[in-house]
Amino acid sequence: MNNHVSSKPSTMKLKHTINPILLYFIHFVISLYTILTYIPYYFLSESRQEKSNQIKAKPVNSKPESAYRSVNSLDGLASVLYPGCDTLDKVFMHAKNKFKDKRLLGTREILNEEDEVQPNGKIFKKVILGNYNWLSFEDVFVRAFNFGNGLQILGQKPKTNIAIFCETRAEWMIAAQACFMYNFQLVTLYATLGGPAIVHGLNETEVTNIITSKELLQTKLKDIVSLVPCLRHIITVDGKPPAWSEFPKGVIVHTMAAVQALGAKASAENKPHSKPVPSDIAVIMYTSGSTGLPKGVMISHSNLIAGITGMAERIPELGEKDVYIGYLPLAHVLELSAELVCLSHGCCIGYSSPQTLADQSSKIKKGSKGDTSILKPTLMAAVPEIMDRIYKNVMNKVNEMSNFQRTLFILAYNYKMEQISKGHGTPLCDRFIFRKVRSLLGGNIRLLLCGGAPLSATTQRFMNICFCCPVGQGYGLTESCGAGTITEVWDYNTGRVGAPLVCCEIKLKNWEEGGYFNTDKPHPRGEIIIGGQNVTMGYYKNEAKTKADFFEDENGQRWLCTGDIGEFDPDGCLKIIDRKKDLVKLQAGEYVSLGKVEAALKNLSLIDNICAYANSYHSYVIGFVVPNQKELTELARKRGLRGTWEELCNSCEMENEVLKALSEAAVSASLEKFEIPVKIRLSPEPWTPETGLVTDAFKLKRKELKTHYQADIERMYGRK
Repeated sequence: MNNHVSSKPSTMKLKHTINPILLYFIHFVISLYTILTYIPYYFLSESRQEKSNQIKAKPVNSKPESAYRSVNSLDGLASVLYPGCDTLDKVFMHAKNKFKDKRLLGTREILNEEDEVQPNGKIFKKVILGNYNWLSFEDVFVRAFNFGNGLQILGQKPKTNIAIFCETRAEWMIAAQACFMYNFQLVTLYATLGGPAIVHGLNETEVTNIITSKELLQTKLKDIVSLVPCLRHIITVDGKPPAWSEFPKGVIVHTMAAVQALGAKASAENKPHSKPVPSDIAVIMYTSGSTGLPKGVMISHSNLIAGITGMAERIPELGEKDVYIGYLPLAHVLELSAELVCLSHGCCIGYSSPQTLADQSSKIKKGSKGDTSILKPTLMAAVPEIMDRIYKNVMNKVNEMSNFQRTLFILAYNYKMEQISKGHGTPLCDRFIFRKVRSLLGGNIRLLLCGGAPLSATTQRFMNICFCCPVGQGYGLTESCGAGTITEVWDYNTGRVGAPLVCCEIKLKNWEEGGYFNTDKPHPRGEIIIGGQNVTMGYYKNEAKTKADFFEDENGQRWLCTGDIGEFDPDGCLKIIDRKKDLVKLQAGEYVSLGKVEAALKNLSLIDNICAYANSYHSYVIGFVVPNQKELTELARKRGLRGTWEELCNSCEMENEVLKALSEAAVSASLEKFEIPVKIRLSPEPWTPETGLVTDAFKLKRKELKTHYQADIERMYGRK
């Protein structure tokens, strides 16, 4: 292995119990198979390991504070996908002209909905879905053009704000393209935001029009419409809501189809509309930040185009044959950028949701097919929370196998891990052992892109092995259009986020308090500063925060201070090693990285989620833990404890059992003694964006978690 590989295969192998004589025989067969397959492989292809060892980024000069650039952009940063396409409406027009009648946006037909009563008395809504119905590039263009024209007739003016508060679906993208065409500034809000945050975003941007769905209008907007005085028009993307009388006077509800019809009728007059320039605001994206009220990030047309230019360069052979599954929130920069990359390259996008993604998903009726089984995507984006969930579910299934099946899976897994570390493939294992696991995501995935938060080395390697495809781990922020770094598809090293994209450069700034310096040996370390055309315009109506996080250099290039701590490997790839906000100084002076502690413990099968907590008034770390219900219940049974789920989570005995398992995992992960949680609180309720305790990307909201568990913090630190 080369010197920048962060996790050795031996530390991530699965353990097996098998007769030693049988094991020798199996190893002999494996060795014979390896020799036979290696000979043609050696002559026919360049080893992935050789590619992995190549230099991927270099500093532009010899100074310690020098920026690193991709080797493909040393002479200048990329900023446009296609010559002359410097605004998003031009990018779509280029794609529409090139791929006119090709499929673009797909939505599954709902065949049937029914309520299913669970053993605990709760009612879950289950759906049976049909095939995907598709809109072509031409169809989407016409619908977007008419919708934009209809909005114009309703009084929407160029360079004014319009909000979209809607689930991820085809209509979201159609509405966005309409706004890009007509130079309306699209304000995006997560569908899971709470009432006060929605009111804050709508009032700060002074929107008169909002695009939403019937469900969100009934469940979220109805109660707060009276608190948004500027609001005049509500457009529902999926038909009329049942009740009309509850809205304040002066607010009119329209359907998207009605607005499109209005626009189509008027477009016969062929009245010209205002077109954007590259520096115009395309999106004001409200981040569901981990602290306080959400901030609106102003993103220009040129910012987004630079970002998607950098991302697209890291996806080889991207084109018409690719199928992307869209299910993450489009109000999140990762999903919006990914879909714009696909749209601009002729890929089709099939829409889904976390509740209908796979055959086993919560809203899919037993016996019917989830979205991945029907769509069979080739490309997929995910946040670590979803990948961790897949990893735990598959490993639970492996533990339920017969001894022979489990041993066969483990031997194949460990064998493939060794081969991957050498840069070799395992076609027979892929075909016969991992095919069933791969089919969970449709069977055709050729690239998984992970972003939004750090992905553990164990989960990344598991996805590489079981889904037989590269896992591109990326790093970026809303403030950089989601663009910063992405790993190369042939780089199977774990724990890194790749080299800078061709649209930006990255330098490391000294952070004395944390002890990180760009002169550190063997690797330079410091706060990650991103520069390039993808760095956004700042925060809407928040000049002080903009000045704190952004600056311009003498050449007029914008830079973003991320607050994340990074380290460059010798090949120019970046590792995220800490975060300024996550670093806490204990009473005795030791620094604890809360994110590091959580990453080390999160993959324990007993744990669904964990938040480490510490402060400078105490000498030890504590934690809040969401346990895995199945694993904890089984552990309780083995210890002779009974009770409801809440009673088990409130049990001191179970707290101690989980703490013991955490401590063992912490030692295995080489955590320092002062980093290991000394006391914990088991939470019976999961943390979801709806609870307000995690963001839509499932990042922990530490401030809210601290408030939520304040009584437990005082108990664990000895104050009654």
